[in-house]
Amino acid sequence: MKLKEDINPLLLQVFRSVVWVYSAITFIPWYFFSGAGTNIERARRIKARSVSGHPAGPYRASNSQDKLVAWMHPGVDTLDKMFEHAARMFPQRDCLGTREVLSEEDEVQPNGKVFKKVILGNYNWLSYEEAYEAAKCFGSGLAALGQRPQCNIAIFCETRAEWIVASQACFMYNFPLVTLYATLGPLAIAHGLNETEVTHIITSKDLLQNRLKDILCDLPKLRYVIVVDCKSTSWLDMPRGIMVYNMDTVKELGSKADNLAVARRQPQSTDIAVIMYTSGSTGIPKGVMISHGNIIAGITGMAERIPNLNETDTYIGYLPLAHVLELSAELVCISHGCRIGYSSPQTLADQSTKIKKGSKGDTSVLKPTLMAAVPEIMDRIYKNVMTKVDEMSKFQKTLFVLAYNYKMEQISKGYGTPLCDSLVFKRVRGLLGGNTRLLLSGGAPLSAATQRFMNICLCCPVGQGYGLTETCGAGTISEVWDYNTGRVGAPLVCSEIRLKDWEEGGYYSTDKPNPRGEILIGGPNVTMGYYKKKCNNGEDFFVDENGQRWFCTGDIGEFHPDGCLKIIDRKKDLVKLQAGEYVSLGKVEAALKNCPLIDNICAYANSDQSYVISFVVPNHKQLMALAQQLQVRGTWEEICNNSQVEKEVLRIITEAAITAKLERFEIPKKIRLSSEPWTPETGLVTDAFKLKRKELKTHYQEDIERMYGGK
Repeated sequence: MKLKEDINPLLLQVFRSVVWVYSAITFIPWYFFSGAGTNIERARRIKARSVSGHPAGPYRASNSQDKLVAWMHPGVDTLDKMFEHAARMFPQRDCLGTREVLSEEDEVQPNGKVFKKVILGNYNWLSYEEAYEAAKCFGSGLAALGQRPQCNIAIFCETRAEWIVASQACFMYNFPLVTLYATLGPLAIAHGLNETEVTHIITSKDLLQNRLKDILCDLPKLRYVIVVDCKSTSWLDMPRGIMVYNMDTVKELGSKADNLAVARRQPQSTDIAVIMYTSGSTGIPKGVMISHGNIIAGITGMAERIPNLNETDTYIGYLPLAHVLELSAELVCISHGCRIGYSSPQTLADQSTKIKKGSKGDTSVLKPTLMAAVPEIMDRIYKNVMTKVDEMSKFQKTLFVLAYNYKMEQISKGYGTPLCDSLVFKRVRGLLGGNTRLLLSGGAPLSAATQRFMNICLCCPVGQGYGLTETCGAGTISEVWDYNTGRVGAPLVCSEIRLKDWEEGGYYSTDKPNPRGEILIGGPNVTMGYYKKKCNNGEDFFVDENGQRWFCTGDIGEFHPDGCLKIIDRKKDLVKLQAGEYVSLGKVEAALKNCPLIDNICAYANSDQSYVISFVVPNHKQLMALAQQLQVRGTWEEICNNSQVEKEVLRIITEAAITAKLERFEIPKKIRLSSEPWTPETGLVTDAFKLKRKELKTHYQEDIERMYGGK
């Protein structure tokens, strides 16, 4: 993973000599003052053990061998109690922040397209006390509008402060909250709302206008729509029987003395807090029933892996709150009095698509210390920075490469590089505000190259986590001082993990050198099952002889000697080729995704064929440069469809596959370049940018037949 050093060998030797002298002089004082020795000991210690002594487990974290942890504070076993505790502990501290929109304008691009650009001001903050009171009044207002305890209510909204206020109101008044991704298709949205029989839905003006309005007639139970936007809008063309209210109006209704005086029915830890509809990567979304106790256990486990988490931390929220990773991360922050500033992928950084050139993106203004990201976003940062490095002058590029490789060597030993951080990587670190001390990665596997890049250039550890909606997002998270790549850490203190033999794939807990098998997660964070899906519950969930719930993940993992887990395969991604070889599609994709020419890739194989094919979304800048080299001209679509370009891209991908040590039968033999990017809006990937294989197969069916010779 080192960068290529294109420098005179003599100069390289001089550089290394200077570095050696500098290291010899500064190492001993730095080692003792920075606490590096303690961190190295922590990184090398055993982090989890098998409770039974058997290689199949169950494995528990070293500090929860006797008992799994279910809550942070005694008696705080529901989300309403957690928020009340935070409001009591940190009443005047900033809680939820939103940037003021100073101006909006349309900007015409060279290709004629019009992009909306914004200039944003500073963050305006609600304190913990104000957020608590707002949630209390909103919950009271919903009750006054006929919402009843333990009757479902839906939220279909972008990530913003009002989402958290609305959710806390529902937790307080024991209204089970149905969450739906804002990018789900109309059929999936209608399915979730009808299956849960909601009468009230909380949404935004944009989503009501552009996504909900067309399906309101298909929602026979719906009676009330609450719009979170401050500006009141009259909705005259609503179907008969549906009332539209503004969030402020509902809060005002709830703040009336006679409504506040009505006793609220507080939830129990076993009551449903959220019915979270999955992103539907394998078909129609399923609603996962998550209890208050499940979420409390999950966030307790996550919080334990973030050292020194306290009220001085700032978190930036921009991932979908309908995703368990973002919801859990924000609830972890609220439980510790952190402040949460809201953003979006379009306004995150100075270079983001909606930020007007010359004005500041959200990270530059907020300067977060904590941030969650899906690998897709980190891969983009990695590729963008490396592209800019290629455009540097020879001197700048050489300095960057030498510093990068030097820091990689030091990190692998457990050491830091304060001089390189301040002189070379400060500007890259500034992309995320400059204060980030921990990045939490989840939602999909993170490549070793991208993880190491984030460690080096953003000067912060990456806590790579593994969990599912069905386990409340909790399972494992790597520790901040563990700089190994490709692993997801040890089990959290709230969960334990077993490995179940999978004969078909050839994975056994008795395998050497490391036990392998299907990952089963157990603990108080394992959810109550799928809503109205008894058959799936029997297949995917079970209760052991001690009364503990378990979830069968379908992922294949192996435990390393120090108790850390590595995800190595997925049962549903495994395809048996004609000659009997097993191909892991996810492994092929992960190996090729860091190729500069690739923005996204989906590997595909038929069991009656002898080779793998792939659909590729190429990187625009890289492909255009390649086309210029090949003297191929035309529109973007014409270049993607050009056979000469396709052949050359396949050659480069094959080289990348060989470098990544893929087996001969794992290397794609044919590819299809896609001129259209895969976004959640296209329906080809989920909100977490996981591939929807079924939809991709349907979308590229003609290409599949062509690449397999029309068979």
